[in-house]
Amino acid sequence: MRRILINECKQEISSFNPVLAHYDDFLVDFGDAVLAYHRPVRSEVGGALQVFGQHPNLHVIGGYSARGITSSGPVAAADFARIANEFLDAVKRALPLDAVYLALHGALASTEIDDAEGHLVERTRAIVGPTVPIVVSLDLHGILTDRILQHSDSVLVYHTNPHVDFFETGQRVARLLLRLLDNEIQPVQVRVPIPALVRGANCVTDSGLICGPLQRAIRYENSPGGLSGGIFIGNPFTDVPDLASNVLLVTDGPSDCALAEATAIANDFWALKEQIQQPLTGLEESIRLAAAATGRVVLVDAADATSSGASGDSNAILAQLLRAACPRTALIPIVDPVAVQACVKAGRNATLAIDLGGTLDPRFQPVTLTGQVTHLSDGHLRSESHGEAWFAGPTAVFKSGAITLVITTRPVSLYDRTLFLANGQHPADFDMTVVKSPLCQPHFFNDGAELVLNIDAPGATSANLLSLGHTRAARPLYPLDKDFTYTPMPKVFARSCR
Repeated sequence: MRRILINECKQEISSFNPVLAHYDDFLVDFGDAVLAYHRPVRSEVGGALQVFGQHPNLHVIGGYSARGITSSGPVAAADFARIANEFLDAVKRALPLDAVYLALHGALASTEIDDAEGHLVERTRAIVGPTVPIVVSLDLHGILTDRILQHSDSVLVYHTNPHVDFFETGQRVARLLLRLLDNEIQPVQVRVPIPALVRGANCVTDSGLICGPLQRAIRYENSPGGLSGGIFIGNPFTDVPDLASNVLLVTDGPSDCALAEATAIANDFWALKEQIQQPLTGLEESIRLAAAATGRVVLVDAADATSSGASGDSNAILAQLLRAACPRTALIPIVDPVAVQACVKAGRNATLAIDLGGTLDPRFQPVTLTGQVTHLSDGHLRSESHGEAWFAGPTAVFKSGAITLVITTRPVSLYDRTLFLANGQHPADFDMTVVKSPLCQPHFFNDGAELVLNIDAPGATSANLLSLGHTRAARPLYPLDKDFTYTPMPKVFARSCR
């Protein structure tokens, strides 16, 4: 029986979120519980298990899983050390091994370690030795580093944004890993860094401008000799030295074709960099347009996107709605544990005044609202996108005039309607919905809307990248810097120890 270990550690951070993440902000499983959690879920690990399950000669070992409840600020050093130790202890317990699958993200950093994924891959390699295949899956918002590539045999990256191919990515990983086990292939990884940060609708992989370069990379993966191909657009909010976009092609053996194609794809991407940015509408103008509309309006507050690492407690749009005395009904999510406690104490149907917003990120000042608690819940959710378990903590629905707020104790991902629907609120029932996510599948919010407004609001994940204040990313880096030339410089990683 061939022994394959699966370990997972997934979190995306914003360096500009002042709220550090801690161990309790992760859902942690050990051993068989890792496999039991993922088997019914359309995650990367779920996809890999589906493929591995077709091979009776495999013994799949659930090692360790730490999944961030949602994206966050940097992880406190001691808490990441605990996670890393548990992750690596699981590798040691599983020895001897024939192969390892590491399901990671790519934009995780602690207050001490910039390249957290590279740290985990390197330490895993030191434990299992030079000959055991290690294959890694990463989010296309991950930050690809030399360290990850030096210590892995192959990296595979999501092909979709918004992400709908978690399961398929895991299947790709498993199939490649099985070929490695059978000694059918000798992966060589080609990385081409691109000093550009991109955001917005043109990052949508089935319709935006990024589709052209990405499809070239996917075609290479599916070509004779191709093993993996994709584009990393990185996470502009993870302010670390390796922050950049990247082309990654993995080929079976050395290939001049892979070098040439990766260089060409990088040039294609670079030519589009100015267009792959998010146009924004000012806050006051956005609310004026929303108030004047007659149909449903989506107010996109990507600056407070909890799935990108923001705190979730921005009340910038709420405050502007109040200042403008907008009469239209609005549905708004916000993180405020103090307000939730007040609502829980008062009880359902109670009327009270609460302060909202700014309890986590001091750039926001609380606003006071009087209204009624219409619903309370424990915050246990099941994602409508892929079935994963989420935990928002105690949650209250609070109605004040035309405004309905879903107030959570913890931030959760808001790239679909899970939080709203689980608390009895449907976006289609409101004139306006605040969506704290840069990109969602259209049918969740945008379909049928008269206006979709991307708002230039303050926050830790603003698409107004010049407003964030990067200090650690290597420069020059577009659009933080604009007057420089770029020549693609491919890097080749080939492990010869097998």
